[in-house]
Amino acid sequence: MEYTNLEVWIEARKLTNLVYEKTKKHPKEELFGLTNQIRRCAVSVPSNVAEGCGRRTSNDTIQFLHIAKGSLFELETQIYLSLDQNYISETEFTEISNQILICKKLINGFINYYKKLNNAK
Repeated sequence: MEYTNLEVWIEARKLTNLVYEKTKKHPKEELFGLTNQIRRCAVSVPSNVAEGCGRRTSNDTIQFLHIAKGSLFELETQIYLSLDQNYISETEFTEISNQILICKKLINGFINYYKKLNNAK
């Protein structure tokens, strides 16, 4: 199966697009600070899912899925900071947080799937 058909990648891509949309309103002085960091974390999620799918072994795939999961936690913290600075509204925060949660669940499921494959060998 092509990684672009995977729900986990599709939802991570939605998250990235959402983050880009919501950070357009951040102050210009944050462009190379928090805004850039938030966007880099968001981009990291589907990128690491894709890279993991391109690896030869399931252990390699799991490693990249864990990196994607770590990026989600980092992104979540940065979204809290954006809320604290009033760069995003409560509604925007909730919208992004809900999409992060969807991605966390899907990545956890994908990690468990690959772990089961390893155990079946």
